[in-house]
Amino acid sequence: MQKFITKSEKQTLALGEKLAHYFQGGEIIGLIGELGAGKTVLIKGMAKQLNINKTITSPTFVLMKVYSINNKQSIIENLVHVDAYRLNSGQDLIEIGLEDWLGKSNTITAIEWADRVKDILPKSKIIVKIKFGKKQNEREIKISNLKSLWKKDTNQ
Repeated sequence: MQKFITKSEKQTLALGEKLAHYFQGGEIIGLIGELGAGKTVLIKGMAKQLNINKTITSPTFVLMKVYSINNKQSIIENLVHVDAYRLNSGQDLIEIGLEDWLGKSNTITAIEWADRVKDILPKSKIIVKIKFGKKQNEREIKISNLKSLWKKDTNQ
């Protein structure tokens, strides 16, 4: 498990960009944290790194948004952004077709409130826990299963 402290929304966004830099396709990222902790901000950073120019908002009421990535140099073609806040189990996500995207080699799947749908997530998922820090804009971010992500950078 790796721990990061960000002191502003800008730094949380930058951490999301850094994470996405290492994506190779097929990653499933489960985000856990209170309302307003920064889950969507982290995903916005990921989307920025993946060259998605659309405005990223939490899909609270639609549950899932799929963003296409038009980057000829990347195998990654889609970012699937899920919000499980209103759900009690992963079955609701299965019913709207999430299984079509989970673990797909050309797709990154980011699931906010992943603890509510853990019944459908594989063990290989990356878990991001975000907590409010001691100061107003500070966040404590703990990420598990990063080793597989960092393996392509020998400096990490």
